[in-house]
Amino acid sequence: MSRKGKLPITVPKNVEVKLSATEISVKGPKGTLHQNFLEGIRAQQEGDQLTVFIVEGHEGIGNFHGLYRSLIHNLIIGVTEGFEKKLEMIGVGYRAALQGRSLDLQLGFSHPTKLTIPEGIQVAVEKSTQISIKGANKQEVGQFAATVRAQRPPEVYQGKGIRYAGEYVRKKAGKAAASKK
Repeated sequence: MSRKGKLPITVPKNVEVKLSATEISVKGPKGTLHQNFLEGIRAQQEGDQLTVFIVEGHEGIGNFHGLYRSLIHNLIIGVTEGFEKKLEMIGVGYRAALQGRSLDLQLGFSHPTKLTIPEGIQVAVEKSTQISIKGANKQEVGQFAATVRAQRPPEVYQGKGIRYAGEYVRKKAGKAAASKK
């Protein structure tokens, strides 16, 4: 059994958990999230403690024990605190703007790039070069941040592009000038 999977999850007072044989539903101040269980994995609530266990006869799926414990823990964090990713745009003329439910990016292309913001995600643009992505679902926040970053990933020669806040991009040396003999 997984060491991580054995750890109990503490459920805060303002979070409501509903369990069924195939699904868990977590409701809190930031919304409601659902997670389906793999066959053979169940959760059990005792007071304010939630434990994940493997049903007898399904020991072969023990490698998913810790995964589902982490997924449920992320649901609880998501509905109480939420998740956030910050992106920085580095480059001359690179800027972002919000237009309703779409993110308009100027990335040095001949045309603007527009990305539709998914439901449940809040995007804020600060100083036109810093993008903040917030939401309750960790996977959706991370996926949208990765989609934005993929529009112009940081390049290794000049460092221009979109990167996560605090991300280190190692720069490569360009071509060395040919030496004359």
